[in-house]
Amino acid sequence: MPAMHRDSREIVATALDRFVIELPSWGFANTGTRFGKFLQPAAATTIEEKLADAGQVHALTGACPTVALHVLWDLPNGLADVDAVRASASRAGISIGAMNPNVFQAQEYKFGSFGNPDPEIRARAIAHCIDSARIGAALDSRDLSLWFADGSNYPGTANIRDRKRLFADGLAAVHAALTPAQRMLVEYKPFEPAFYHTDIADWGMALVLARDAGPQAKVLVDTGHHYPTQNIEQIVAWLLDEEMLGGFHFNDRRYADDDLTLGSIDPYQVFRIFHEIRFYEWETGTRPDIAFVVDQSHNLKGKIEAMLQTVSMAQSLYAKAALVDHEALAAAQRSTDLVKAEGFLQDAFATDVRGALIEWRRARRLPDDPIDALRQSGYVERITKARSARMTSPSSSYA
Repeated sequence: MPAMHRDSREIVATALDRFVIELPSWGFANTGTRFGKFLQPAAATTIEEKLADAGQVHALTGACPTVALHVLWDLPNGLADVDAVRASASRAGISIGAMNPNVFQAQEYKFGSFGNPDPEIRARAIAHCIDSARIGAALDSRDLSLWFADGSNYPGTANIRDRKRLFADGLAAVHAALTPAQRMLVEYKPFEPAFYHTDIADWGMALVLARDAGPQAKVLVDTGHHYPTQNIEQIVAWLLDEEMLGGFHFNDRRYADDDLTLGSIDPYQVFRIFHEIRFYEWETGTRPDIAFVVDQSHNLKGKIEAMLQTVSMAQSLYAKAALVDHEALAAAQRSTDLVKAEGFLQDAFATDVRGALIEWRRARRLPDDPIDALRQSGYVERITKARSARMTSPSSSYA
């Protein structure tokens, strides 16, 4: 395993200083599969609890200053909830990140939202996204993150070209409602819940729609939203070159959109993604404005510990990517020295950065081991006692 020298440790420290990753509010709540929801006594059931748990992760890692919200789940009263949410975030020592509208859960979206044949349903979906942007502006949130479940399950049951045009019109309407400080991120997914065709099924469709919507629209890449053999870092490289990469939803998967903790299945893939971003920065001398966001469903692991695992893994893989010698790599690529070029990536990935990561944490008065620090703090035991008592109370709406 390659040894780390002082220069390498400084490179890692500089990289970690600039690396931040946003947490998802829904990652701290009870989740499950399509067969049912698995309850955890420590799971958050209110937005205040979600933000408090996220604040613990940030306090232990120093890398997660913002939390993404789902508007329907976290701000059910819209703008009326803004002051309370802002106060809860302040108490937790964090800020609000991306706004995520919900146009997939209500019964009226059975046949789609922006692509629904019913103009009244389309109008309500668009209005909800515009309202979400306004809520975001009130919370100083920059990104409006858009994912759509729209599609069809059987051939001939939907006009695919017509729905494409409807999506273009809807996204343009939302884009027009953004403030100058906001962005709109268009996400894609090849299948689930639509199994014949999905209206925004891949990065090319998202790219076309984002470009048509306007200059404040970019593409959002979810690492779980691809077919098993797809080269995600190639997609990242293309979107970078087109200046259309706006952000990530990070998770890992074995089969489809499994939402597993980052790097639990294929850490080398995440490393390769980070490498493409770092290589682009070296080659162009510019730093693209990319939002790194966690999007995971921790059904079996403890919510907070799983999030700490993901953040620590992300820091480690980002640090490894920073160790690639880009100048030497570019020279090897130009001379078609395949073994040498590949070796630069393999050596960086094989480097043990744990010592450098601990050194970085100590310099910033963070615990050496965030998970151990959480366990020693008693925080999970305290919230388990408080939340399970409430959930089992006869008057509780969560019983």
